[in-house]
Parts: sequence; structure tokens; C-alpha cells
Amino acid sequence: GPPAEIDGSVLEGGGQILRMSSSYSALFGRPIHITKIRAGRSKPGLAAQHLESLRLVRDVSAGSLTSDFVGSTEVTLTPKVLAPGRFSADPGTAGAI
Repeated sequence: GPPAEIDGSVLEGGGQILRMSSSYSALFGRPIHITKIRAGRSKPGLAAQHLESLRLVRDVSAGSLTSDFVGSTEVTLTPKVLAPGRFSADPGTAGAI
């Protein structure tokens, strides 16, 4: 079906909504479109650690991710099938993945 629409400014408006929604997307195989990413923050949009966590979910779910660049205020994640394997991520910052 069509992607679930996620408002990235809800809750604390930071990385937690990105991590939770992308994880559920992969687990349930449902595409998501996240908008207003970190809209209320001093530096809106994806930071390096957010981008890396989304790319990790993309890889684990053999899916696709659009608009995946630092500063992007919206992304679409389309997961496929979760598969075992060796995956790694390095956000290059002290931020949480």
C-alpha cells in the first residue's frame, strides 16, 4: 500500500521518532514517508547519526530510501524482507543510532 505518513516533529521532534518509525516499518514491511524531520530544532533535518540509522534499517530490510542526505527534512523508506547478515553503522559522531 501507500506509505504511512509520519510527522517527524511530534514527541520530542528529534531522532527518536525516526528510529521508532523506521524500525516498525521494517518489522511490519510497511513503507513510511517522514516529513518535518527535526523541524523545531536549531539545525532541522537529518544529522549524520539519523541518516546512518535510516540507512542501516534500509540495509537490514533490503529496502530503498529516498532523500537520504544530511539536512533532508523528509525521507521515504520502503522496506522489503528482513534478512540475517552482518551489518555495521558508523555515524561519525557521538550521536545515538
